[in-house]
Amino acid sequence: MDDEITEQLTERFTRYCSTKDNGIPEPILGELKSMLRLYEVSPEELDFKWQAYSMKMGAEETQLDLKTARIFKSNLQDTLERESRAKAQARGNTKRTGPVPRAAKAADDVFGMLDGVMPDTPRHGAVSSVNGSTVKRKSHFDTPSGKASKSHEMSSPGGALTPKAENGSGTFDFASREHAGDISEQLNGQIPLPEAPDEPPAEPRLKLKANTDMSKFSYKTMAMKLSEASEVLDDRIDEFRQLVQDHHKLDDSAFGNPTVQSTSEIIAIGRIASDSSGGRFNAKSIVLEGSRRWGSGRRVPLNLDTITSYNFFPGQIVALRGTNASGDFFTVTETLSLPLLNQPASIPSELDVHNSRLLDTPESDPSNLRPLTVLIAAGPYTTDLNLDFSPLQTLLDNAVSSSADALILVGPFLDAEHPLIRTGDFDVPPHVSNPDHATLTDLFRHHISFTLQKFNQRLPTCHVILVPSPRDAHHKHAAWPQDKFNKKELGLPPKQIQCVTNPMTLSMNEIIMSMSSLDVLDMLRREEIVSGKTRATTVYERGARNVIEQRSFLPMFPPTAREKFAAPASVEEKVFVGEGAEEETDEAPSPFLPIGTLLDTSYLKLGEMLNVRPDVLITPSVLQGCVKVVESVLVINPGTLCKKRAAGTYARMIVNPASVSEEERAQGHAVAHKLWERARVDIVKI
Repeated sequence: MDDEITEQLTERFTRYCSTKDNGIPEPILGELKSMLRLYEVSPEELDFKWQAYSMKMGAEETQLDLKTARIFKSNLQDTLERESRAKAQARGNTKRTGPVPRAAKAADDVFGMLDGVMPDTPRHGAVSSVNGSTVKRKSHFDTPSGKASKSHEMSSPGGALTPKAENGSGTFDFASREHAGDISEQLNGQIPLPEAPDEPPAEPRLKLKANTDMSKFSYKTMAMKLSEASEVLDDRIDEFRQLVQDHHKLDDSAFGNPTVQSTSEIIAIGRIASDSSGGRFNAKSIVLEGSRRWGSGRRVPLNLDTITSYNFFPGQIVALRGTNASGDFFTVTETLSLPLLNQPASIPSELDVHNSRLLDTPESDPSNLRPLTVLIAAGPYTTDLNLDFSPLQTLLDNAVSSSADALILVGPFLDAEHPLIRTGDFDVPPHVSNPDHATLTDLFRHHISFTLQKFNQRLPTCHVILVPSPRDAHHKHAAWPQDKFNKKELGLPPKQIQCVTNPMTLSMNEIIMSMSSLDVLDMLRREEIVSGKTRATTVYERGARNVIEQRSFLPMFPPTAREKFAAPASVEEKVFVGEGAEEETDEAPSPFLPIGTLLDTSYLKLGEMLNVRPDVLITPSVLQGCVKVVESVLVINPGTLCKKRAAGTYARMIVNPASVSEEERAQGHAVAHKLWERARVDIVKI
């Protein structure tokens, strides 16, 4: 058991150490094992806590040595103690049965009956004690200001709000960042980086084709009907029942209703859910929800004691074999695999056409084609300290220097959780003639559109693809699945810049690329339950496999509650109460919550994958950037280009031309793209 723990810790924490022997020094390993024992966490959970700690310190490059390991351990202890005190205080507050008596303000108002009725202005000559000194107050005959004030960012009307610096966070200067250009993770590093051409190509080397019907995304939000939503959820279960029956070649008699008492073994198709709306999802609270046609729309508890390996999460469509002998619960004996979509493939003649586009000029050598270069980044594109968007400008400079063929930018662009945007504490763009009529669209034009216009002039052959996010403050369509940006309204160049929906599947030559701005990996990590051999796989691989098997960009239902996400940067409000008046503050907690996943269930089918598996699946996440090959799909998490007070990462993908053997060419059949073999992917620090 100790060897297994050592192996898991070595696999996860070696990349944070500065050692050259691909190992962890014994003193550091001892501290990590001590944390596992003291705090009863798994190596995987400890890894995520270290990543969160690194982000909190404001430096992604924090090295794991003996000193930082001990500081990290102390920080964990402090966090647990604070949580324990908060829970104890919450329990104590619930025991109060009566109001707390108000302290007397003065001798003539013993019971506080005149509080709020009589003004607090002292009579002439009265004195008040401040910090032990006697200060004579002057009489004021101005209109008295209100004594009560709200001092949180949801107050109305608002006062002067400013970002509130976190303790120990310090400041961050993007220009003086360290380790810029370093590669944190890599796939197929043996493929060399192509050299930029001496002359830019005469025309774009990529041909884009939308595989998603974007016209269906312009639906009316906030008009969802419960009947329509339930039908969508029911139809999804029935569709998977037919897929499982065809894939495993089963008769209709093999299926049954898991809620009906019977000693016969059946196969049940349904949706995983929890028996309670609150609390953590676990193996004891798991239930199976059937469709109205095949399961009467009822739920039945699941008994998982007889299976040793599983991976479940809310909203997952599953095929389970088992019995319900008692009528109280369904005992699962086997989980049936779900069929996957077919791999993408093209006939040799189509691949030849796509390869011919890789020539920079008609005179270029056809036998020496330059590989494609695609850069992928996800927002936020500026830190919480300002709105200068320096990381975005640096990314565009890198695209120009590498002569990139495509640049995929995933939102949010104007992040609604950014403290300056949330409070409105930013300068009006200079091109706005009337500041009173300025909108967030004007802010997008100034910081994003104008920057992309200059980039388009520098590299006119590069396709730029913009994917929106529910956190984009300027976008009128806030529900997922999400409509595309209005290019004309935002002042984006008409050529080479494409605004697409969220999610989106498109073709870049022969490459099928699917993308969405939802942080599915983090949501699945928070809600899943794992047992047995499934724990051996990483959270990235499990999350990507669930997305591919469920054929949906959002397989979880309901999505993770917004309260479970990390809180946005706090702000403090200074209320102007007039000259000479006293300022009072309200210490109540801020009601502002993370944006979360704004889901329109009636249109959930727009978030499904159709026809074939993608060659590339882009799943941005706040988790550390990574690249994995799962079920022949190249899964890329570029990370975020910016963290709250630190630089982030982006993904660089180099794709070699597709090769076709003489035998495959003679047969004329479709050839699998096998992009994972001929593509190099680097997770690069900006």
